[in-house]
Amino acid sequence: MADKEFALNDIVEMKKPHPCGENRWKIIRMGMDIRIKCQGCDHSVMIPRREFTKKLKKVLEKAE
Repeated sequence: MADKEFALNDIVEMKKPHPCGENRWKIIRMGMDIRIKCQGCDHSVMIPRREFTKKLKKVLEKAE
């Protein structure tokens, strides 16, 4: 779990790619639910934090 530390505005990779073909997501809201935005088509998805941590593969870029 130590490698799955994420914060607001981080770019993350999920286990499954988005239907548009992109697998880079930006975290745009955090709380009980996490909203992520596809970097390919700008579609945003809100998923529960517990589900997000299961589906997260790795953090690609840390936000400053």
